[in-house]
Amino acid sequence: MRTTLKIVLPLIVSVASVSLLFAGYQVRNERRILRNDLDRRAEILADSLQESVERLLERGQEKNLQRLVERYGQRERIKGIAIYDAAGHALAITPGLGPALPLHPTAIIKATHENKGVSEFLPPEETSSTQTSDAVPVHVYALPLHRNDEVAGALVLIHDISYIEMQLTRTLRDALLTALIQTLLISGLALVMVRWTFTGPLTRTAKWLRTLRTGQPNPPPAFVQGEILEQLHHEVTHLARDLHSARAAAEVEARLRDSNASLWTAERLRVSLRDRLQDQPLFVVSNREPYMHVYDGREKTIKMIVPASGVVTAIEPVLLACNGTWVANGSGSADREVADAHDRLRVPPDHPSYTLRRVWLTGEETKGYYDGFSNEGLWPLCHTAHTRPIFRPEDWLQYQRINQRFADVVRQEMAEVDSPIVLVQDYHLALVPRMVKDVRPDARVAIFWHIPWPNAEVFGICPWQRELIEGLLGADLIGFHIQTHCNNFLETVDRALEALTEWDRFAVSRQGHVTRVRPYPISVAFSENSLPDHDLVNINGLRAALLDDTGIEATHMGVGVDRIDYTKGILERFRALERFLELNPAYQQRFTFVQIGAPSRTDIERYRNFLDEVSSEADRINARLQTSRWKPIVFRKKHHSHEEISRFYKAASLCMVTSLHDGMNLVAKEFVASREDERGVLILSTFAGASQELSDALLVNPYDIAQVARAIHRALEMPEDEQAERMQRMRHVVRQHNVYRWAAHLLSDLTEIRIELAERAEA
Repeated sequence: MRTTLKIVLPLIVSVASVSLLFAGYQVRNERRILRNDLDRRAEILADSLQESVERLLERGQEKNLQRLVERYGQRERIKGIAIYDAAGHALAITPGLGPALPLHPTAIIKATHENKGVSEFLPPEETSSTQTSDAVPVHVYALPLHRNDEVAGALVLIHDISYIEMQLTRTLRDALLTALIQTLLISGLALVMVRWTFTGPLTRTAKWLRTLRTGQPNPPPAFVQGEILEQLHHEVTHLARDLHSARAAAEVEARLRDSNASLWTAERLRVSLRDRLQDQPLFVVSNREPYMHVYDGREKTIKMIVPASGVVTAIEPVLLACNGTWVANGSGSADREVADAHDRLRVPPDHPSYTLRRVWLTGEETKGYYDGFSNEGLWPLCHTAHTRPIFRPEDWLQYQRINQRFADVVRQEMAEVDSPIVLVQDYHLALVPRMVKDVRPDARVAIFWHIPWPNAEVFGICPWQRELIEGLLGADLIGFHIQTHCNNFLETVDRALEALTEWDRFAVSRQGHVTRVRPYPISVAFSENSLPDHDLVNINGLRAALLDDTGIEATHMGVGVDRIDYTKGILERFRALERFLELNPAYQQRFTFVQIGAPSRTDIERYRNFLDEVSSEADRINARLQTSRWKPIVFRKKHHSHEEISRFYKAASLCMVTSLHDGMNLVAKEFVASREDERGVLILSTFAGASQELSDALLVNPYDIAQVARAIHRALEMPEDEQAERMQRMRHVVRQHNVYRWAAHLLSDLTEIRIELAERAEA
């Protein structure tokens, strides 16, 4: 309907505009006709009186003039008659007309000077010297009078023209009414015709193209022969045929390229995993859901949001290809409203292709399982960031219960599937692999651990390390970001359990079950040529605009993008910035650092306190160094969209990733992927997993404040050709090792486990 209105609305406006213009023209033409008619009648009457008045003037019978004007002044629409001598004095005038006339009518002067008849129309404000309320518009016609062939005065006829204005009002009313009726009729007919001949066929064609895009067979819609859109339909049919051919060619190409190191895309991942899974559904288990529904504002309307997550980007193409199921915590305020009676929902909304199964947690359960054991216990333990982990028995009980609930839901979902494939995500669900494997030994189970795994001594702090490791070893495949984390895990297994650790092939054999341990460095999606070369962002202009929005004047800008977490090295980063500005005062009022910090896990006291610490440190440094139009640190402590963050990435002279310990840290890769201009410098902590791939970054120890300060100076002074060389090499790494390659390698290794087991059984 909106498309129809967009097409018809200009027509409605055009018809209405033309009708209004015609109405104006009609009124104007009517006024001209009526005034010309009045002019002619006044001229005829004046000519008929001229001879009689001149004869009386020649005889000196001025007294008879008054009787003449009184007799003729009673005619219809004549307001009065007046006779003036050459000096402009009234010789005779209709009674009551005097106050309604101007003191010196212009028409009289022109008529006597030019010796011809003159007419004029006077508005109400000019027709009364006393400006009475009953003043009306009049028509004045003056004709010169002669005596002995010389002008001796003037005859003036005054007509009331209010009837003309009344007639014009009626004409305008009728014209507007006609215009309204015409507009409504034409618009109604246009709506019907447009929907019948244009939007209707286009809607059918759009639905047909949508089914073709998703790979579903569907015959083209029928068009009436000779219809105006028949040619368009013909071209779209050819386009659809070409699309089908291109998709088939792409699938063939993807299969041929599947075994080499060429670029991975979402389409290649979909084709590759569809062949490997062989119509088997994939079951993904994670705490975070790929689609969340929340109430929007006071109206309680439901809005769907997609949480920012590299995992969602990587895993969703696989589920789209295999009609799988994603089991996740339903954390949105309106999630229950859109789920069915079995807590399921088909997603994505525009083209439902897989099932989202939601698991419901109470506030108390979330506090124990997520806030407590996962984020106050395992998170600081694994990141070794000098924050003491807290392990409470009651949190551990909740962690066990919730892991069991997730495992039960997964078992329900795959009850009818033979040899199911299960991919568990992250440290929140470490017990799920064993719980699933105990009930479904035919399942192929993998878990990816997204955070670091510390050395054996550190992990030994956990009172329930044995139970956690046994839960993880229920998986057939355990993935970490880097090889060091794999080594640490195997060493921890050696110390905690009686098991055979096979270092030569990085596997653990226990109770007849083999668990493989592999590194899979996660990455980001890499957009190829998202902007043409001539449309690349004007970096200086964008930087100036972003700084101007914050009221800052500077020529250089740095950026940091983090959750407000004590593992990200934000305090150390701020102190290094302070030290840099102390050592390089020339950069004061020239360089500003923008810290984008999303508040995180604010229900946990340590995180609330850390947010206050970061804010206080930024305020302290700013209070010491800032001026009226500049400050060294802009702390934006709120959530930002991906589009907002991307603008800062593109405009920054440098990006700082100073994690004290991180499994990977995708901010570093996001910054590199965003720099299509191949400029900018990445300052990267050696304690972030990304440092092992992005060796062309300026690698720093975030605890060494002086070293980080020197890196900032080097980044700002680095020549553009060196920036380009470093950025080109890093972009090549991120392009080749993108998030789709991560998912492909992880799931390919998992699907091959079934083949290996089958071969062993046959042997």
